[in-house]
Amino acid sequence: MKILITGGRGMLGRTLQKKLSEHEITIADLPEWDITDDIAFSRKLSDAAPDLVVHCAAMTDVDACESDREKAFLLNETGSRNVALACKMNSARLIAISTDYVFGGEPPQEPWAWGEGDLPRPRTVYGESKLGGERMVTMLLPDAVVLRIAWLYGAGGPSFVHTMAKLGAQEGAPLKVVNDQRGNPTSARVVADAIKFIISRPEVRGVVHCTCENQCSWFDLTVELFRLLGLRRGVVPCTTAEFPRPAPRPKNSALKKGVLNVLGYRTPDWKDALADFAVEEFGKKGVEA
Repeated sequence: MKILITGGRGMLGRTLQKKLSEHEITIADLPEWDITDDIAFSRKLSDAAPDLVVHCAAMTDVDACESDREKAFLLNETGSRNVALACKMNSARLIAISTDYVFGGEPPQEPWAWGEGDLPRPRTVYGESKLGGERMVTMLLPDAVVLRIAWLYGAGGPSFVHTMAKLGAQEGAPLKVVNDQRGNPTSARVVADAIKFIISRPEVRGVVHCTCENQCSWFDLTVELFRLLGLRRGVVPCTTAEFPRPAPRPKNSALKKGVLNVLGYRTPDWKDALADFAVEEFGKKGVEA
C-alpha cells in the first residue's frame, strides 16, 4: 500500500514510519509540503498517488494557539479541509488525527470518560480549531476516520514525559505537578498499532477514540515515571490554579474507546505502555539532566 503521512517528521509521524515500514511511505512535511496551500498540496498528493493518508500535521502548542487564533484555524481547520479535499479528488482513504481537547473537561469525576458520541464543547482555541478540522473532514469525506488521541508521548519527544524525566534527573526542590486534571497517557506506539489495525479494517469510519486503558492525573503519571526510572527527586501535588496557563486545561479529558472495543481491539494499560517506553527510551542511555 502507498501511504502518505502529513506531519511525518513529528513524534507520531516518526513512529508510524517504523510501524508501517512494509508499505511505501511518503513523508509530507514542511517545507516541501504545505497543507495551507490547497492547490500545491493537492498537486503533490496527486503525484504521490497514495492509497491512504494519515493526517498528523497540526498546530499542537495549546498555549500558542490561544495567542494566535488565526494561525491555529489556518493549520488545524483549513489545513484539514485541504487534506480532505485532496484525498477526495484522488480517491485516497483518510485517517485524520484529532484530540481530547475537543471536550471541555467536565465533569471531572473518575472514572468518567468521554465517548465518541458525546457532544464536543472545547474551551480552548486549540480544541475549537481541531473540532473545526474534524467537521471539515467528516463533511467532505464521510468514510474518513477521525482518530482522537490524548496525552501523547513517543520516541524522541517532545512530550510531558520527556520534560519530567529531565527535571527529575536534576537536583532541586520537590516538583509541583498538577493533580486535578485527568486523562489517558498514551504512547505513540499504541496509536500507531491502532492505526495499523484500522488500515486493515476498511469498514471503520467516523470518530474513533484511541488511548491507553485507564486514567490518571499528571501527578500520578510523574510519580509512576520516576518510580520506573529510579529518580529520587520529590514530587508534590498541586492544583491547576497554582499553575496557571494561557489556555484553560480540561479537568477530565479521558476518552472511552467504544468503536475499538466493539471491534475487539484492546489497548494496553497506561502503566504498562509507560513501562515499555521507559525501558526503550531511557533504559540504556539513562536520563540526561
